[in-house]
Amino acid sequence: MYLRHLLLAGTGALTLLAAPMAAHAQSSRFNALVDAPFKGDFPTPEAIDLMTDELFFQRAVQVYLWSLPAVNMWAMKEGSEKVYGAGYNILPVWKERLNARTKVTTPNSDCLYAMGYVNIAKDGPIVVEVPPNNQGILDDFYQRPLTGPTINGKTLTGDFGFAGPDGGKGGKYLVVPWDYKGPEPKGYYVYRSRTNNVFVFYRGFCTDPKDLKGANQLIASTRIYPYGKRDSAAAMKFPDGSATPANMLFPGDGSYFDMLARFIAGETVDPADMDWRGMMAAIGIQKGKAFEPTAHQRELLDKAAKTAFKMSKLEIWNGLRSQPGGQYYPDRKWVNVFAGQNPVFQSNPTFTNLVQRIAYFTSAYATSPGMVVDLVEKGAKYPSTWLDSDGNYLEGGNTYQLHLPPNVPAANFWSVTVYDAVHASGLENGQALPSLNSMDKPVQNSDGSYDLYFGPKAPAGKEANWVATVPGAGFFILLRLYSPKEAFFKQTWKPDDVKRIAN
Repeated sequence: MYLRHLLLAGTGALTLLAAPMAAHAQSSRFNALVDAPFKGDFPTPEAIDLMTDELFFQRAVQVYLWSLPAVNMWAMKEGSEKVYGAGYNILPVWKERLNARTKVTTPNSDCLYAMGYVNIAKDGPIVVEVPPNNQGILDDFYQRPLTGPTINGKTLTGDFGFAGPDGGKGGKYLVVPWDYKGPEPKGYYVYRSRTNNVFVFYRGFCTDPKDLKGANQLIASTRIYPYGKRDSAAAMKFPDGSATPANMLFPGDGSYFDMLARFIAGETVDPADMDWRGMMAAIGIQKGKAFEPTAHQRELLDKAAKTAFKMSKLEIWNGLRSQPGGQYYPDRKWVNVFAGQNPVFQSNPTFTNLVQRIAYFTSAYATSPGMVVDLVEKGAKYPSTWLDSDGNYLEGGNTYQLHLPPNVPAANFWSVTVYDAVHASGLENGQALPSLNSMDKPVQNSDGSYDLYFGPKAPAGKEANWVATVPGAGFFILLRLYSPKEAFFKQTWKPDDVKRIAN
């Protein structure tokens, strides 16, 4: 609870009082480093102890922040396999949609999710037979979209389904290593991965949330198997994640580094990562070598992880807004979690934007062009807010109203979902799902607009348009627009800010 209260301190008097004290403590800490005693131009034992710990701590913090996409994904893999089993043939499906009992960052509760994990070092090139009418992603384990075929002069990456080369018709995708030099068989879309492990992510759409049979049947027609071994491959299994939840969240304490060490142990060495592997080696994480920190190093690693976790939250709640493209509208609080509109956070060709990268992966998983670039009536957009119209953080004990003007620009559907502010998982609010979507047929106003409500209790007569919140717990709202229309991109339509209407 201490962490939750710290992260949700808001903009009130406590924050203002704490600022001078924090600044003084920070100055004292930095002064101790600046003034570390040297004698005869060489460090004293006291300086050596102080600066050795500081260097270890700083490296651990930066390793945590840099490796977030990998550990976020590895936590998903370990959490899933612990509950549903491991192997290329295991594709867990949230058959009644993904409820808040499954813990994972910013899931969508308004379509079917299926999430699998394959290993091309263990099983060789893998075929994913994608059924029609879905929208999915193939990412490596740094959550970079796999590099696909070049069609009409454009190299496709990551997406399959509606935003991919099959255009929603379905097809065979062959996943190979990034340096694969073998034949590229006809009839396959060849996608290259820079990691051994690959994430296979499905979204199955429906038109009626009460009838998910068709969407489930489509996903169940998936086949995943080693190339050339379709007939001898292990039979597909589709465990039901809705019935049996899993915890797939990454750690915010020192166990994070143990998880990172397990990831590194099983992964290929990418020459592009050598400097960061040097940072990891400096804190004891090396491929082919046991991770065995001392008790003192364990203490520093735990403090570094807890610090880095808070810093990652600072990047999304505070840093993202100041990024170019970070705000959707100059007069609204809605934020673009893909501020640079680049799935590998390299909209500036001279560097990777670490602010945007950290902000995203502390609160979400999976990237692809279909999620990021402007595709009219394709892909998706994800305006997000954690502030009300007065600039205060959203708090579960208050009641809020969100007005959506008429003609919400989503050719497929729109939804709003509430998430836990600390872990970014669906808010466990006592409702079946922490979301509301257009297929639920919320009540419209006479002009076709919607007023939606968020709070611990529904305003009288507004139950059909209400999503519950939890007193004492901060939350944020994600507005999804699937197949966004031109009005969204031209900003001739935009959502109102979230307004607090009761304490």
